[in-house]
Amino acid sequence: MTVMKDLSDYIKGYSYIPIITGPTASGKSSLALDLCRKTGGELISCDSMQIYKTLDIGTAKDSSAELQEVVHHMTDIIDPGTDYSVKDYTDEALKVMASVLEQGKLPVVCGGTGQYVSALYFGLDYGDSEISEEIMDKLNSELDEKGADALYEKLQAVDPEAASKIHPNNTRRLIRALAVFEATGKTFSQKNKESKKSGPSYPFKIFFLDVDRELLYDRINKRVDIMFDQGLTEEVEKLYSSGACRTSTCFQAIGYKEFADYFDGKCSLDEVRDKIKLNSRHYAKRQITWFRAMPDVVRVPFGTRAEEIIKEILSR
Repeated sequence: MTVMKDLSDYIKGYSYIPIITGPTASGKSSLALDLCRKTGGELISCDSMQIYKTLDIGTAKDSSAELQEVVHHMTDIIDPGTDYSVKDYTDEALKVMASVLEQGKLPVVCGGTGQYVSALYFGLDYGDSEISEEIMDKLNSELDEKGADALYEKLQAVDPEAASKIHPNNTRRLIRALAVFEATGKTFSQKNKESKKSGPSYPFKIFFLDVDRELLYDRINKRVDIMFDQGLTEEVEKLYSSGACRTSTCFQAIGYKEFADYFDGKCSLDEVRDKIKLNSRHYAKRQITWFRAMPDVVRVPFGTRAEEIIKEILSR
C-alpha cells in the first residue's frame, strides 16, 4: 500500500494537487494556465496526445508564448509512432510532481484523458509484469486477419465489463485487454480493480469544467475550424509521410485519423472537417460520462475564474 505524501512537507497552504479536467474545448488549459500564473505553479499535462512531438495543432497544445510563460511538463516528450502506456505516463508524471514539489511549487495537472486522470487519482498500480512480444504479435496478426469486430467479440466473451468501456474501434485497448487476459489468466477488469489496492501517491482533487452541451458543441465546431485555418492539413500530411507506424496510437487520434480517406482520394477536405467535428463531439460525451462517474468531483461552471478555484483549493 502506497503511503500518501503530505503536501505540507513541501508547500504551505495546499492540502492537495488540483486536477483541472473536462471535455474537449471546455477551457481546461486556459483555467490551468491562469491557476499556475496566480500560484507560481507548474503545469503537468494529462493528455495522451499532447505527449507527442510535432502534433501541435490537432492536439490543441498551448501556444509558444504560453509554453514559455508557464513551465509545462509531459508535453512533447516522445516521437510519433512510439508506444506509451498509462503506466509509462503515471511513472513519469509522479517523478515530475516530486521534482516540482521539492522546488516548493504547486503542480497543476490539466487534461482530459480519463485513463491518465484515473490512474493518478486512484493510484493505480499496473504492476511490472511485461506482456510477451509473442502474445502481442499473435493478437496483432489476428487483428489483421479477422478485423477489430472479431477481437471485440472475443473480449465480450471473456471480459464483458471491459468490453462495455472500450470502443470497438479502439484496437490498441482491445489488444491490451486481451493480452492481459492471455498473459495472466485474469480479466482486464479484475487487474484494474486489483491495481487500486496501492492507493494514490498524493492527495488529488478533480475540478471538472461543466459546460452547457449546446455551447460546448459550438466551441468544438469553432475550434476545429480554427485548427484548419492554422494549418492542420499540412501538420497531418507531415505525420502521414513521416514513416511512423500507421497502427500506432497517434494515427488513431481525433483530428488525424479522419484524414486517411482524404489522402487516399476517397473523400473531400470538407468531409474530413465534418468528421472531426462529429468525432470530437462524441468524444466530449464520453469524457463527460467518465468524469461525472468519478467520486468527489468538484463541478466547476464554465467561466469560473482562477481566483475562485484557488479559494476552493485553500478551503479544503
